[in-house]
Amino acid sequence: MASYLTPEQDQRLRRWESINKSYFIFAFLAMIGLLVFSSQLGLSSGDSWGPLGVLLAALIVPIIVLQLRLKCPACEHSIGWQAKLMAPDQCRHCGVFLRARR
Repeated sequence: MASYLTPEQDQRLRRWESINKSYFIFAFLAMIGLLVFSSQLGLSSGDSWGPLGVLLAALIVPIIVLQLRLKCPACEHSIGWQAKLMAPDQCRHCGVFLRARR
C-alpha cells in the first residue's frame, strides 16, 4: 500500500523546496551580476580572479549545504542529491511518496 506524508511533514518539505528555489534564483541572478560587472566593480582583472572567485564560492556553497541537509520527513534518511530544486517523487529508502495526492 502506498504511504504518503502527513500534512506537517508535507509542509516541512514544501518549506525546504521554497527556500531552496528562492536561494537558487537569488544566487543565479547574483552570479550573473557579478560576472557581468566584475571588472567594473574591480573584482577581477586579466591577471587575478581572487575576489571574484571567493564571492562565487560564497554563493555556491549554500546551495550544496541546502541539498545535503534534505532528509525524508518520514524516515529521516538523507535524500541529498536525489533532489534537484524540488524534492523527488518518492524516497528511495522507505518508499513514501513525497508528492501529495491532489
